[in-house]
Amino acid sequence: MTSSALTLTRPRNAPWAHPAVFWPTLTAATADLETPCGVLSVEALAANAFDLYDRARGLPIRVASKSVRVRGVLDAVLSLPGYRGILAYTLPEALWLAGGDTRYDDVVVGYPTVDRAALAQLASDAQLASRVTLMIDDLAQLDLIDSVVSPQRRAAPIRLALELDASYESAVLGHVGVRRSPVHTAEAAKKLAAAIVARPGFRLVGMMGYEAQIAGVTNRGTGRATVIRRMQRASAAELAERRGAAVSAVRELADLEFVNGGGTGSIETTRADPSVTEVAAGSGLFGPHLFDGYVQFRPAPAAAFSLSVVRRPTAEVATLLGGGWIASGPTASDRQPQLVWPEGLKTLPREAAGEVQTPVTGDAARRLSVGDRVWLRHTKAGELSEHLSAFALVSIGENGGELVGELPTYRGEGKAFL
Repeated sequence: MTSSALTLTRPRNAPWAHPAVFWPTLTAATADLETPCGVLSVEALAANAFDLYDRARGLPIRVASKSVRVRGVLDAVLSLPGYRGILAYTLPEALWLAGGDTRYDDVVVGYPTVDRAALAQLASDAQLASRVTLMIDDLAQLDLIDSVVSPQRRAAPIRLALELDASYESAVLGHVGVRRSPVHTAEAAKKLAAAIVARPGFRLVGMMGYEAQIAGVTNRGTGRATVIRRMQRASAAELAERRGAAVSAVRELADLEFVNGGGTGSIETTRADPSVTEVAAGSGLFGPHLFDGYVQFRPAPAAAFSLSVVRRPTAEVATLLGGGWIASGPTASDRQPQLVWPEGLKTLPREAAGEVQTPVTGDAARRLSVGDRVWLRHTKAGELSEHLSAFALVSIGENGGELVGELPTYRGEGKAFL
């Protein structure tokens, strides 16, 4: 297959709503491809892109590239209304994106960087400096940048965004959220902003706050999920007040171009915060199985992969080659790939999804033969791209599925960013 341009239009049907048709159609469309085979369902991907747009209700969406890692998908999504800019993970990735296609002329690096070679490249190129914004939450990060390239030697001022800590202190649960920025209050944000504004060679152009305890925590169900939903409502209310105060304080010192917040899982509450000018989203495009556990939305399974049965050790067990594509985060069963087709498969507790093999059992396993294919969904989104050199594009219409091309991942383009 050859690399293909991808155009997304709002789909008129939802083939993924009928698993007994959807997954066998993907199998038939990719029958000539070897496994492991990664697939993007064009209609499901489009449905997710437009669903994110609808959920944002007019607030611009900055695409989190870490959750995609496929430039063809980034291109297609940025061509849609409502999408603007990239939220990259590392500076080397940002430089790679911003150094070529003018479509990537607004790339914010979501984490501070200490990559000296990348910093030197950024500081020496006025065009890159105009397209890339670095994240900052500590003056020590500016000291490091100055040690690499002094302000006098820079081709242009370096654009900066200040990150506000968006975690929440719960009376019941204690600290919830992730350990990111040390800047928690409006006073701390204003103090840091003042130091940035006074420092030569930098421009403060944005702010960011990622509410991981809302965006990244499943909340469907009862019991524990009820507690989580209550925490998320309280956190959203607290953050809206605190973030609003911090943004107002920083705006007294700098003309901010953007205030970024949230993620796929928190669009509803993030967009309700009037201090936020854009939301970040990326994982929702691929629709990994993590998002099956949210109450406020349910994306289509746009990205999936198939593995082949290579052994039948017993009549009740079929063994797949590979499969141990475990998602990052606390080690638990929900970090394993999800077996989705044939229905009724499950892994063995003592082996689970392994690096070299994944034995499966269940009623469906008895009917599998050597060479048959099994479909799985990854827990997360962009991590799947690290295991594949390309995704096959399958379009499903009234007359069945059609293989319409492929898109290389970052890995397929020879890139292995953190």
